[in-house]
Amino acid sequence: MEAKKVQITDTILRDAHQSLAATRMRYDEMEPMLDLLDSIGYYSLEAWGGATFDTALRFLNEDPWDRLRNLKKHLKKTPIQMLLRGQNLLGYRHYADDVVDRFVDKAIENGVGVMRIFDALNDPRNLEASVNATKKYGAGGKCICECAISYTTSPVHTTEYFVKYAKTLEDMGADNICIKDMANLLMPYTAYELVKELKAELRPETKVHIHTHNTTGTGDMVYLMAINAGADIVDCALSPLGNGSSNPATEPLVATLKGTPFDTGIDINELLPAVEHFNKVAARLEKDGFLSPKVRRIDINTLRYQVPGGMLSNLISQLKQAGQSDKLDECLAEVPVVRKACGYPPLVTPSSQIVGTQAVWNVLFGRYKTLTGQFKDIMLGKYGAVPGEKDPEVMAMCMKGGEQVIDCRPADLLTDEMDSLTQTVKDAGFYTCEEDVLSYALFPEVATNFFKWRKARDLAVDTDMAKNPDKVYPV
Repeated sequence: MEAKKVQITDTILRDAHQSLAATRMRYDEMEPMLDLLDSIGYYSLEAWGGATFDTALRFLNEDPWDRLRNLKKHLKKTPIQMLLRGQNLLGYRHYADDVVDRFVDKAIENGVGVMRIFDALNDPRNLEASVNATKKYGAGGKCICECAISYTTSPVHTTEYFVKYAKTLEDMGADNICIKDMANLLMPYTAYELVKELKAELRPETKVHIHTHNTTGTGDMVYLMAINAGADIVDCALSPLGNGSSNPATEPLVATLKGTPFDTGIDINELLPAVEHFNKVAARLEKDGFLSPKVRRIDINTLRYQVPGGMLSNLISQLKQAGQSDKLDECLAEVPVVRKACGYPPLVTPSSQIVGTQAVWNVLFGRYKTLTGQFKDIMLGKYGAVPGEKDPEVMAMCMKGGEQVIDCRPADLLTDEMDSLTQTVKDAGFYTCEEDVLSYALFPEVATNFFKWRKARDLAVDTDMAKNPDKVYPV
């Protein structure tokens, strides 16, 4: 394999703090370093999408669209990359095609330059609308369409399966193919084999982008093997929020490749002010209880439980709030049981939350004594097709109320939503722009609370919604 320069996407502004600290980094903690990050020479900076949208509204009193626009003011040379969940967008259900179209349009208009699109189940039907919209609104080099394989291991997930899926995504219009190894299950020699096969089968101009974490401690080795097999881009996170259940740290890889034919071209000395700054951010996150030492440790049990970083940090947070932290290991052990029952879906949002929540309920209330609505939906095909066979006994439980299994593209059952959603937001007196409608579409209750807070702030009535969640504000 001919050696070539390797490019880096840094995830410090998105996946790093999502995986380690429940996505609690604020924009004001990012802003001082944005101009510097823009000058480093990264392929892209992953800074939007994933859980950042929900968290900004729900916990940080930030408009995620404002965050994107502010990021773009500083990131003038380096593309802003976002993570989009296909037909789920950034929420936890499928949205009508017109909502997907408008969301992608506005995301690109406000600054997204690389749209990484994936489906939790690897059902290509769930990517159709978002890929088509990205190609339409991102035409002319305005936005790169990067489709991701949700990598996992199971009896049905083979190299042949992933290569075939990658070819399907390329044929749909993907400019890049990303191997999205959210739980660090991709082992180094398997990474070499998979990348080599992808480079042989995909078009020469299609870049292969590798995304892994360091949960099991193998992430750096995965990258080295993938790079030797021909990978074009890898995801790293600056060391203050790198490693553990986050992505492999940026600086060690830059140093490792320095002076080799794979040299990233990044000057490690230029990273040091950003490292110093984000060390302070990490200290604040730890002080506030969001950055747990547990997610910093190597845990080979990840290979058994297959739990990605974001899922782990949120699971720890949820159990802590419920006063059940001692049940973490038991809940983790239940995850593969639930996953097998619903046909071996990869564990990534929203399937990770669905499987994880059902695992918690199984531990706390008895196995399948209580079924969540979302778990029923994944069993009934409402999130798309899973690659494996579902447990017939669990399926029967899910169909007790007369529910039926569907086998069509789930979004085909949805009617257009934008007009009615727009009217709802306008009637409530919260409409300022189309982006408000999209925020409401994804998170109605959370967005409404944020709109109330925003109205209260603008009217100088009360800026602390946390202490007044039920207060009625003028509209």
